[in-house]
Amino acid sequence: MHGSMDLGNDFRFASYYGDHMVLQRAPERAVVWGYATVGAKVELSLSGPKYNLVNSIHVISGVWTVSLEPVPAGGPYNLTAVQRGSTISEIVLTDILFGDVWLCGGQSNMAFTLAQVYNASEELAMASSFPDVRIFQAALEQSTVELNDLAGVEVPWSRPNPELLGGKDFTHFSAVCWLFGRYLYETMKFPIGLVESCWNGTPIEAWSSPRVLHKCGLQTSGDSHLWDNQWTNGVLWNAMIHPFLKMTIKGVIWYQGEANTLYNQAKYSCTFPALIDDWREMFHAGSEGQTAQVFPFGFVQLCTYKKTSQDGFPEIRWHQTADYGFVPNERMEKTFMAVAMDLPDETSPWGSIHPRDKQDVAYRLVLGARAVAYGEKNVSFQGPFPQHTLIIKTFVNITFDQNITASLSNDTFEICCSQEKKLCTAGSKWLPAPMHEWGTNYVLVSIAKCPVDYVAAVRYAWSDWPCAFKACAIYTADGVLPAPLFLLNRWPENSLQRVYNNI
Repeated sequence: MHGSMDLGNDFRFASYYGDHMVLQRAPERAVVWGYATVGAKVELSLSGPKYNLVNSIHVISGVWTVSLEPVPAGGPYNLTAVQRGSTISEIVLTDILFGDVWLCGGQSNMAFTLAQVYNASEELAMASSFPDVRIFQAALEQSTVELNDLAGVEVPWSRPNPELLGGKDFTHFSAVCWLFGRYLYETMKFPIGLVESCWNGTPIEAWSSPRVLHKCGLQTSGDSHLWDNQWTNGVLWNAMIHPFLKMTIKGVIWYQGEANTLYNQAKYSCTFPALIDDWREMFHAGSEGQTAQVFPFGFVQLCTYKKTSQDGFPEIRWHQTADYGFVPNERMEKTFMAVAMDLPDETSPWGSIHPRDKQDVAYRLVLGARAVAYGEKNVSFQGPFPQHTLIIKTFVNITFDQNITASLSNDTFEICCSQEKKLCTAGSKWLPAPMHEWGTNYVLVSIAKCPVDYVAAVRYAWSDWPCAFKACAIYTADGVLPAPLFLLNRWPENSLQRVYNNI
């Protein structure tokens, strides 16, 4: 297959269309494409409860593409393709639903299957009760050139069942992807299509096009081996994302970053936002303008790995927000984030880097999707973030943008004590700053160990493993969502350095 156009008499749909699939609902048009004999004509007809649509298209270079009329959520439909040429061929795809299609990408915490989570047997037993949440999974493939179609399919479009969702560890199907789709369905009550394309242990550069790499000052040639020489720049973009560009999607969820904690870590504040921009541009263009130009993009902020410092986890968490600390923001519009640093799992059979609680991760992602992707006004989806800071004698008063609930901690807050009036970084000298008290929307943090004039910055939860399970220092007033880590500088490097208020 490998994107080849010389397919002779091979009449078929592209690899990611089939029985049981979900196509993007109105107002967008679903794009459907496939292969046929050069010079032939293809007729496509959709028949079902509300619509009977017929399209006639010419085959160009062995490929046909159709943008269907917008179809509201629902089904089931049949999609029939007929090739008319020297012979007549017909393909019928059955049990097709229209709903929202979400692409799930990333590395091993996205690949982590439902059979590996807490309460796995209970989750698996429920799977078949959600026949309107459909799943598809791309096979693990690499390519040095951009492919037009997938080189392989791991799970064709399927109704969910315990076998597909409970496959071998890290193979199929993604727990975060499935739970996100299931929770979303329970709220939205219309079909959800889940397309998984992820690979364990992969750095972001493997998922990045040459445009992203170039923008962030990285090599775009195929010779630049990554990380432990296992990955080459762009090979997964080429084989596992580029083929999907013609498909109309609602949005993307993403769980990746562990592989960049010690590899091109400082570049991640460029590569991740640039990847989002690039995927948006390319999906919009590839789907003939049907996938939104700025489609919603949700991601999981890294969870925990080791109870040590200097391993890059807090830095990647920060860079995942383009160094703002929260999303959406000016650099990352229409994005949403699930904070996960308060969901550690020291005894995970798959190592502490692979925590088993994917239910809370998916739940937090769905809150973000409801607010950002679906525009629900009264959904709380962000943890507290500092709005104002003020030094009062030997304390820093940090006021948050919403009411909080807190538990006093001696070391979750730190201050940068510096005689030089310059930007503090992760490598600066940081001292623990014990929490003294907290109120409706503020905390008082002690700076007694540092002269007032030398207090250059304050940061929160800046460690790989900042707290025990659901026991970080600051949460929303209802105790549901944790505050993300943050770093506020008193003396910004320049006017572009973002702080809410100088300390």
